[in-house]
Amino acid sequence: MSENLNTKPPKITTQALEKLYQELLEDSQLNTNFMALAVSACIIATLGLLMNSTAVIIGAMIIAPLMMPLRGLALGALEADLKLLGQSLSTLAIATIVAILISGSVGRIFGVPALSFGSEILARTQPNLADLGVALAAGGISGFAKIRPRISDALAGTAIAVALMPPLCVVGISLSQWDLGAAGGAFLLYLTNFLGITLACMLVYIWGGYALDIRKMSFALLWFMSLTGALIFPLFVSFINLIEQAKLQGIIKELLTYRTVTFGQQTELNRLQVQWSLPWSKKPSKLTLFVQETANQKSLTPNQVKKVEEFLEEKLNKSFKITVLVSPYLRITADEPKAPQPFPTPLLNPSNSINTDDLIIAPTPDNPTTTTSPNN
Repeated sequence: MSENLNTKPPKITTQALEKLYQELLEDSQLNTNFMALAVSACIIATLGLLMNSTAVIIGAMIIAPLMMPLRGLALGALEADLKLLGQSLSTLAIATIVAILISGSVGRIFGVPALSFGSEILARTQPNLADLGVALAAGGISGFAKIRPRISDALAGTAIAVALMPPLCVVGISLSQWDLGAAGGAFLLYLTNFLGITLACMLVYIWGGYALDIRKMSFALLWFMSLTGALIFPLFVSFINLIEQAKLQGIIKELLTYRTVTFGQQTELNRLQVQWSLPWSKKPSKLTLFVQETANQKSLTPNQVKKVEEFLEEKLNKSFKITVLVSPYLRITADEPKAPQPFPTPLLNPSNSINTDDLIIAPTPDNPTTTTSPNN
């Protein structure tokens, strides 16, 4: 029992290290198999993102091969092996460029405007500290599966692929629509996963006893920890913005539900998009609201939008510049409207008979004589 729970790193022989080295060197090769998987995963992920289909995106995650050269990069950095390090970096660089070009081309063909991006795309444009945690956990699983053959490598590959190909495709799609903000956010997510996965693999290799040179190991760890640490500040800011956006959405829904002086209860919020200003900037953050209103409702006025800006500034102690995109909707059902029933008149009611002798003809200019019935 105690042997099974022993967490001390085992002593690795030179032969075991050489075996792992050769396997990772082969995994990091830029060959036909690798490019076929990378291109297929990119096309599937891009179409899934444009369709806003989670199932299709998961299919791309399963076959994406980018995690294999990342594990080679981790060992190459620890051993300062220029061959493995250079081969892994070149494979990753080419795959990254190809993925951005393909996704950008597909995005350009479909021409989905930035304002119509679905939730799957938008979710990958605002990385935060939680994404770094996912990358570290996934990298640890991947590295552990490589040094422990009994663990399913396919399971680890799936966990890694989740975090790599879709963000690259979002970069290409965003660039195709000249949305530099979304492209920058998605690329930050890719870098976060790239460095987090590599750093976690390095730590697992060290724990497994595959780092034999202490000096090389320390130098590599220092570099990758510094690069990963440099991402903590923007990820922390994005994490705070994510919390603020959740509060913002709740406040907007409260305005639409209870405060009719602003937008009115017949206005429905579909989604909102925030372009946050920098923490030290005095410029207001840009808030775009996508709302629907009934066709018979009066159009929103600039004064109403101004009231919302003032209310948000009072609530959150932050200034916003709001743009409202309104799409009216109509309520249409399959039931045809009933034809209006005419008022019953004596001429149309057979139960009432009319005696023409009872009619009185009013005098007219052409006929000044008034005719009455003999009874009168």
